[in-house]
Amino acid sequence: MNVQKNDIVTVTIEDIENDGLGIGRTNEGFTLFVKDAVMGDTVQAKILKLKKNYGFAKLEKVVTPSPFRVQPPCPFHRQCGGCQLQALSYEKQLMYKQAKIRNNLIRIGGFSPDCIDACMESIVGMENPLRYRNKAQYPVGTDREGRIVAGFYAGRTHTIVPNTDCLLETEENREILQIILDHLRRHHISAYDENTGKGLVRHILIRKGFTSREIMVCLILNHRPVKKLTQASFHKPGAPVDFSFLEKQNELLQKLSQVEGMTSVSVNLNTERTNVIMGKEVYTIWGKPAISDTIHVRDMTKPGYPFTGKELTFSISPLSFYQVNPVQTEKLYSLALEFAGLTGRETVWDLYCGIGTISLFLAQRAGKVYGVEVIPQAVSDARINAERNGIKNAEFFLGKAGEPLETAGHPDVIVVDPPRKGCDEICLNTIWHMQPDKIVYVSCDSATLARDLKILCGGGYEIKRIRGVDQFGMTVHVETVVQLYHQKSTEYFHVDYEPKNGDYLDKMPATATYREIKQWVYDNYNGMKVSSLYVAQIKQKYGIIERECYNKRKLENARVPQCPSDKKAAIEAALKHFKMI
Repeated sequence: MNVQKNDIVTVTIEDIENDGLGIGRTNEGFTLFVKDAVMGDTVQAKILKLKKNYGFAKLEKVVTPSPFRVQPPCPFHRQCGGCQLQALSYEKQLMYKQAKIRNNLIRIGGFSPDCIDACMESIVGMENPLRYRNKAQYPVGTDREGRIVAGFYAGRTHTIVPNTDCLLETEENREILQIILDHLRRHHISAYDENTGKGLVRHILIRKGFTSREIMVCLILNHRPVKKLTQASFHKPGAPVDFSFLEKQNELLQKLSQVEGMTSVSVNLNTERTNVIMGKEVYTIWGKPAISDTIHVRDMTKPGYPFTGKELTFSISPLSFYQVNPVQTEKLYSLALEFAGLTGRETVWDLYCGIGTISLFLAQRAGKVYGVEVIPQAVSDARINAERNGIKNAEFFLGKAGEPLETAGHPDVIVVDPPRKGCDEICLNTIWHMQPDKIVYVSCDSATLARDLKILCGGGYEIKRIRGVDQFGMTVHVETVVQLYHQKSTEYFHVDYEPKNGDYLDKMPATATYREIKQWVYDNYNGMKVSSLYVAQIKQKYGIIERECYNKRKLENARVPQCPSDKKAAIEAALKHFKMI
């Protein structure tokens, strides 16, 4: 290897890797990853770090620009870690994201290129990939002169790049941030210091309803009150409670209230030494505790994706998960609804349901929808959202994905929209045990998607459709929707059988559905509830199991709960009642 650290070398960029770094080779063939370089560039780059077979470099100069290179609209795009692809034409960004999904499914999932190419549809792009975010979380800190600032972290660091006008965020954010920063500076209110754990203001959260035009501000504070606060004390009309730790609160609220659309101002308390932004306690100090927004069902099979079906309005609190790009969210969830292929009779489980956005889309065409979420506030919001939209066939449960649904009946379709880390063991086990006819997987990380699809397809599912949605323009991130079907056995054999007497039909064992068995146990055993899993285990014991999935350990180290003795006796009694044993 002839290159050394701090050398400046000429590199031709051949591709872009998953995190947005340009991939190029020196004249000697040594591979370098170069930040801010795009495919097709010839650049001069300074080597920062060397490994045995590759290295990392910083862009010094573009010698010959790529035909795909454009002038980035943001002056901070190189310092900030948010927009990795801003120098790449938007058309080429979409091609990059389509290839990223495909490559991850092949490389990580182990699927054949022919299989993926047969299932993959064109990515859904944006008309305008700027000013699309309805949520921003700005870290607050101090610059080298000790002046309080807010902005975004530089890539792979916790160094704040001061910026109050990010081009991905709404224009109102600039005015709101300036009001808050001016107040903090004027009254010498401290910013949080990650190194010492001291200082008051950690982050500023701003959310906006694109349809409602309502705006929410939440200050995340490093504060623990001496006595427990009660939310009720923060709703005295015309008299906001004055926090002793938030100097001149009324002065700040008066200025924020003049921002057009301002609807809610709250504080969130987080004293943990952690990178997690939000704490669990939220107190409304002005206006409403939540804002609202409306999204529509679209017909994704027609040009322009026209609106169809009922529009849905959602309540959004500071801790609620709500997709950050409302325009693309309509397309994403409409695709999920299309992939579910509902006829009005199906039972659907929505795991990781959040505030019920996908659940309520599905409920318009399903028989029954059950949503599960681990965040209590989100479950509460989901129930409120169902009520405000007049949807009565959706229920929401608190717990890890699948755990609260043991008695909810067998699902025809399971929809999952997990966080970036993908489905957890409980969720995958739930799918294994229930074996729905169809799975719709919505993913914000195609790498963990590929990992989970490998597991699911290893146990009897096959991919039918894949489509990306550009939910995060200018960044390397992309949403993906996948439709999977359970492979039913097509092997049959013929048996010649002639009954010895005419009453053989009367002697054949009766049958009952899982729902009927569970209802009989409930009615005859003082409201006892048994799960489909437990019913399947007892049926298997007597050799009448219809499918192998329920009681087998499909995942390594998976824990399958075994039926307790009292429920075992009740299920056996039900099977005898229905003349199945």
